[in-house]
Amino acid sequence: MTILVTGATGYIGKRLIPFLLNQGHTVVCVVRDRLRADKSYIDEDNVYVIEADFLKPETLENIPKKIDVAYYLIHSMSNSSKDFESLEEHCAINFKNYIETTDTKQVIYLSGITNEDVLSKHLRSRKNVEEHLKSYKYALTIFKAGIIVGSGSSSFEIIRDLVEKLPFMIAPKWLNTKTQPLAVRDVLAFLYRAAGNTSVYNKSFDVFGPEILTYKEMLLQFAEVRGLKRYILTVPLMTPKLSSYWLYFVTSTSYKLATSLVDSMGIQIIGKPSNINESLNVNPITYKEAVELAFERIEQNSIVSSWKDSMVSSGRLSKSLHKYVNVPKFGCFRDTQKRYVIDAEQTIDKIWRIGGENGWYYGTILWRIRGYLDKLFGGIGLRRGRTNPSELDAGDALDFWRVIYADKDQQKLLLYAEMRLPGEAWLEFKIRNNELIQTATFRPRGLWGRLYWYSILPFHGFIFSGMINKLVKVESQKAALTTENMSNL
Repeated sequence: MTILVTGATGYIGKRLIPFLLNQGHTVVCVVRDRLRADKSYIDEDNVYVIEADFLKPETLENIPKKIDVAYYLIHSMSNSSKDFESLEEHCAINFKNYIETTDTKQVIYLSGITNEDVLSKHLRSRKNVEEHLKSYKYALTIFKAGIIVGSGSSSFEIIRDLVEKLPFMIAPKWLNTKTQPLAVRDVLAFLYRAAGNTSVYNKSFDVFGPEILTYKEMLLQFAEVRGLKRYILTVPLMTPKLSSYWLYFVTSTSYKLATSLVDSMGIQIIGKPSNINESLNVNPITYKEAVELAFERIEQNSIVSSWKDSMVSSGRLSKSLHKYVNVPKFGCFRDTQKRYVIDAEQTIDKIWRIGGENGWYYGTILWRIRGYLDKLFGGIGLRRGRTNPSELDAGDALDFWRVIYADKDQQKLLLYAEMRLPGEAWLEFKIRNNELIQTATFRPRGLWGRLYWYSILPFHGFIFSGMINKLVKVESQKAALTTENMSNL
């Protein structure tokens, strides 16, 4: 079958595509920004990457008409737009209107469990999308999931931050809210096994794990898996705003996402039983098993996708990556450092490992202070880290930077700052003719931008100089050894 996957660069989409390929399907990936498309699929014979934006109906003509099944995986936990629900509704309507002109027989939508009269903003929006996706031209299959547990998922990473950083927690009362967590591997099993299965046409199913747990129990079980002893005291005094700040300052989430999560976590999520497990032969694993599997992925450095790489994890980039590839030249301040490189391959490998647990190679305490200040003023700080310790792709989050361009063959890495700034900033590394050129560019916004640049100018000299020296240090040592060996001949 030919299968359309929207949200192909998202957390679920990136993990679903390999399963569809393994089943022999042809996959059409729809992305808003082609630069973010996974490079591993570009050379596949049965994968096609289409650039389209469902908020812009005129771009949808790029999508082929010969489609058998379409996955609608477009949704967001972002709270950045006041008109959030309207935007999601327009995306769904535009998708439906176009898909009805194709040969599509089935649309599969991943939604959220909605079993209360009072819903969070995002669950209400997803329920609204369900209604707008219904059609007489194709069959609609809806899977409603609660908390998804897997390496890189927002719930997993936030719980991990809380458990590993806080031996004792004074937590908000919503930690006593009940839910049914579901492993991401089981979510994917429901999704790919439903493709073309007529028994699930025009039906909706709640999908959930085998246990009913409170968020507090999830934290404590997570601690057990990690071999940690944790104590949690829940108090009724925390307002939603205080709860959001609590999550924001302790975990790697942005404040906007923390607000959305708090809004959702106060709602009990218990699924309605059905025969879907038997029908699709899916036997969901327990929460503890899901956590253990997630850490196996982490230890193997094989995290396929992470919520931190989503553009909504910061909200700073308002346009596609293409808009930031060409670093501006006029009206900008620059710090350019150059060093001779003997072994370009080793230097590139070191550049590709920058940030995250490896740090920025020089002035670590100053980078951390900058991260704390960013967090204090509503930014994302350094806590996002990086998804993979040695690989980078366009669109990846890298501490408080976003990867705009990453090409080892071209020996170039370009980052865009997502920290709080009175302007815009880029950091570029490239090797040309055995010379590493490291350029920090800042485009100020008004007087405050210029004052900001001059206030930090004294630090640039040794931070950027020290960083590039560390990047070429191995080669310098090799050169020294070579010189010594030559003198001994």
